[in-house]
Amino acid sequence: MAEKEMQEICRKAHHRWQLKKMALAHRIGSVGIGEASVIIAVSSAHRREALEACHWAIDELKATVPIWKKELYENGEVWKENLESRNIGLQAPA
Repeated sequence: MAEKEMQEICRKAHHRWQLKKMALAHRIGSVGIGEASVIIAVSSAHRREALEACHWAIDELKATVPIWKKELYENGEVWKENLESRNIGLQAPA
């Protein structure tokens, strides 16, 4: 589901801006504190379009892609959804 949503973000960005290429990926598995979990690469003839598309894409990813993270603590763990998410009714993993 998350991969389809990220593909849709790329499709919408290509429609909205004149982009040459765009790649969007989200890490899975363990991600250390302070490590990057998302990569967005955009190329276009003009940097303004690439930067606007990149800015839009990260906001759209956080708002629409159903990604949960499990935060591990010394005394337990908790599943968290993006606070910015507009998706309603999706359940975090059990």
